[in-house]
This record gives sequence, C-alpha cells and structure tokens, in this order.
Amino acid sequence: MIPVHDLVAPAIAGIVRAAPRSAEKTLFAWRVAVGQALARLTRIRLDDDGVLTAELDDARWAKELERSSPIILGRLREMLGADQVRLVRIVGPAPPRSDRRRPRGTTR
Repeated sequence: MIPVHDLVAPAIAGIVRAAPRSAEKTLFAWRVAVGQALARLTRIRLDDDGVLTAELDDARWAKELERSSPIILGRLREMLGADQVRLVRIVGPAPPRSDRRRPRGTTR
C-alpha cells in the first residue's frame, strides 16, 4: 500500500511547476517548504538570478531558517523547478543601534 502523501505531493509539485512564474506561485511554494507559521513571519522575493531572499524581523527564526536552508532549497526546487531557485538567502534584522555616544577620552 502506498501512502497518500507519496502520491499527492509529487502531483501538486508537478502542477505548480507547470504554472507560469509569479509572486503567488513563489509564496505558495515557500509556505509548503517552511510551513504556514514561518511563512507568516517572512517577506520573500525571488530574483531573476534564482536567489530567493527571505526577510525576518526576529533573529532567532533567522538562525533556524539559515540552518534549514539546504532542506528548504530542496523543497523549493521540487515545487518550482531546479532551474528556478539556486540559493536561499536569509536576512535577519539589523542589530539595534545605540544612539548614545561616549564623550571622547572616557572609558568604561
């Protein structure tokens, strides 16, 4: 007996791959690759050179996605086509800036 998931996942991937390239298609593949919860926390962009950039506001999730990026890349390639995504780039928040400046000649 073959599990349903083993039949459905490749069928959906084939349908998605055949669709024209669009932001909605990329977002759908991203949701499948990372899950709905993480997809809500990210803003993604797929450039013409095949780099998918995911921006997050939480550094903790950025580290987790960075660690999982090889798996995510494989899932995206399965859904979008191996020639469509060559790299997943995770961009976390910038470290907080300190506006306080120490006067010259003082040390802590």
